[in-house]
Amino acid sequence: MQGMISLLLMVAAAVGLLALLIQRLAVTWHLSRPVATPRVRPGISILKPLCGLDEGLEENLVAFAQLEYPRYELLLGVKNTLDDAWPLACELAVRFPSRVRVVLQQSAPGLNPKVNQLSTLEHRARYELLWVSDSNTRPPVGGLTELAAHFADPAVACVSHPVSGTGQQSLGALLDNLHLASAVGAGQVGAKVVAGQDLVVGKSMALRRSALEALGGFGAFADVLAEDYVIGQALRARGLRSVIAHCPVLNLAVHRTVGSFWRRYARWSVIHRTAVSPGTSLAQALLNPWPLTVVALALSPSRLTALVCLTTLVLKAVLDVSSASALGCRPPPLTALLAVPLKDALLFAAWARALLVRTVDWRGTQLRVEAGSRLVPLIPPLGHTQPAPAEVTP
Repeated sequence: MQGMISLLLMVAAAVGLLALLIQRLAVTWHLSRPVATPRVRPGISILKPLCGLDEGLEENLVAFAQLEYPRYELLLGVKNTLDDAWPLACELAVRFPSRVRVVLQQSAPGLNPKVNQLSTLEHRARYELLWVSDSNTRPPVGGLTELAAHFADPAVACVSHPVSGTGQQSLGALLDNLHLASAVGAGQVGAKVVAGQDLVVGKSMALRRSALEALGGFGAFADVLAEDYVIGQALRARGLRSVIAHCPVLNLAVHRTVGSFWRRYARWSVIHRTAVSPGTSLAQALLNPWPLTVVALALSPSRLTALVCLTTLVLKAVLDVSSASALGCRPPPLTALLAVPLKDALLFAAWARALLVRTVDWRGTQLRVEAGSRLVPLIPPLGHTQPAPAEVTP
């Protein structure tokens, strides 16, 4: 019996490696396509929720404030004036008065703190096109111009950028950036190119305001943890298109710890598990094939299973580093290759944990995640609304 299970796990690992190879080829094909050129350049509102001082936050925000595009605004959302990001946001509004506005969160319609900020930002934005961008990202070259080109098609309601990483100087940051580029970013491209599936990632997603309003605005997703994925699926259900941009957006991670990497992906694994069907969740294990062969080796130790395990590890590491490099994450190759086994082991443990666990720690609050990644408080909240000025003009 153990021998049969071991054989099935090795076959599953082989299928996973084949899928990763196809995904890598899809990335090459996607990046080889010409970047779209817009006929017109409509106004674009960049919505950037802030929470604390991320690594390189000032440089990130300045990069967004200095984009080459004729008509756009950068809205910096802050929950309240006690947030460490508040002084910096106000300073940037003074430095770039024609581009930057600071917006204080007006209310808390739900349990997702990011969506609570986006709800206020949505109402304060001036333009039809809304680009949601996380505070720890650097903009892609020509990002606004490419968005304008994609939204020239009235059937396009959402544009999401492939996610990659940069800046790693610690092991935890390397693990984070490698995973974002080799699994998340490459997975977005592979899902779209190969299967026609939309994997919208909120780290960088642009939405047509009219399409978002038809869904009820951001407030309709205030109690959903995977609001980006759910928004993408809701748009698809209405017959609206989501597309993947050409250039990746870069997540800046410099000095993160291995512990912070684990905590983040333990939470993300619960999000994934609750957002998709059980079958899809189980199938996701195929894209992390090396731990499957480790289990196979433990069940049926032999030279053959040991060779399969080693071969799978090497091939998986090469594919990961190759995909990451193609999407702009380029740590020293040997360092990256050696980091892949630790990354995959931690991700497999997080995936297995998510089969049993339904709670997450979200910015210090314990929440239960139900089907569809819907959030439920473990302790009933006293109330969400927290009035505050909606906008600050320094």
